[in-house]
Amino acid sequence: MRLFSYIVTQDTGFAPNPFWGYCTLATCKPVICRTASSGDWIVGLTPKENGHKVVYFMQVQEVLPIAEYFRNQRFSRKKPDYTTQAVIDKCGDNIYQPLSNGGFRQLRSQHSNGTEENLAKKAHDLSGVNVLISQRFVYFGSEARQLTAEFDGIKAGHGHRCRFPDALVAGFLRFAAQFKSGVRAAPSKWPSGDLSWRQGSA
Repeated sequence: MRLFSYIVTQDTGFAPNPFWGYCTLATCKPVICRTASSGDWIVGLTPKENGHKVVYFMQVQEVLPIAEYFRNQRFSRKKPDYTTQAVIDKCGDNIYQPLSNGGFRQLRSQHSNGTEENLAKKAHDLSGVNVLISQRFVYFGSEARQLTAEFDGIKAGHGHRCRFPDALVAGFLRFAAQFKSGVRAAPSKWPSGDLSWRQGSA
């Protein structure tokens, strides 16, 4: 079992996407998606200027190839839908539709250029190969949780970290065990007054 930590630079509900009963990491962090295994833990932190607080943590329970993630009906609500006004419907991370030639089409999403594909982000995301999935997670979002000094070693800079002393990992697992799984608040970059995030948090 490993612990990965990284900085969530844009907490919008897209990466990670904590809605509809599953916390999923499908974009933005391809090395983690490519290398993490079932049983590993992921913790996303605010940037240094925001205090390296915990945005979310999850224990990986499933690792699905991107194509299987798209086809699996459990995650159909995570496909972006721009025909509605609800913000939650537009921040889905299930954005790569497999094609018959083995490639993928990037759906309109937070990573596209409107209705046009963003080829740079597409290549970056697809290099992750997999999507990490969990129902054992806590998403704090805009109410990011302050860590005590004992967890200073978990803080990440650019990229991610995954080599920590056993004692630090054990301490973090004790910290995580205090909380009931689920979404605690809206993402920090969520439109004021929009409560659609609550629909996918039950």
